Amino acid sequence: MMGRRESFLVFLSMLPVAIFQCPETCSCTGTSVDCSGQDLNVTTLPRRFVNTITEIRLSNNKLSAIPNGLFDTLHQLRSVSLDNNPWTCDCNILYLRSWLLKQEDRSPYKQLTCSSPAELQSRRILYLTEDEVIATCDDWYCRIVLICQIALVVFIVVQAILLIFVIRFLRRFEALSEEAIRSSN
Repeated sequence: MMGRRESFLVFLSMLPVAIFQCPETCSCTGTSVDCSGQDLNVTTLPRRFVNTITEIRLSNNKLSAIPNGLFDTLHQLRSVSLDNNPWTCDCNILYLRSWLLKQEDRSPYKQLTCSSPAELQSRRILYLTEDEVIATCDDWYCRIVLICQIALVVFIVVQAILLIFVIRFLRRFEALSEEAIRSSN
C-alpha cells in the first residue's frame, strides 16, 4: 500500500495534465493548438496557452493585433499560423512586429500585411519601421509620452534641488563641527 508521501507525489506528477485544458474555442492535439477560423478577435482570443505548446494556429480569424506578451512564456513554441487576419498596424501591432522580428525563420510571416490604417494598407508587418507605426498612433499615446517626459524632468529637477540642500546642509554642519572643535580646545 502506498504511503501518503508517495500518493502526494503521484498526485503532483499528474497535476499538469489535469490543469491543461484546451482553450474553449480551439482544438488541441498533443502540443498543437488550432484556433483557426473561429472568428476570434483581440478580446475573444485565449489569454494564455500552456507553456508546452509547440504550435498555435490562429489563421482565418478577425485578429487586428496580438495581446502584449501572449507568446513570451511559450519557450517551446516553434510555429504560429497568423495569415488571413485583418491586422491593424497602429501601436497595438508593435508587440506582434517585435515578436516576428525575433523569429529565426521569418518566412511564414512575410505574407502578413496591414489591413488598416489606409496609409499602411497592404504593407508587410515585418517591414514596417517603428516610426511608421508610431505615426499612426492615437494622440492620447503622444500625450501620455509627453506627460511622462515632463514628469521625469520635474523629478530630476526636484532631485537636483534636494541634492543642493543636502550639500549646503553638510557644509554648514562641517563648519559648525570645526567651530565646536576649536572652541572646545
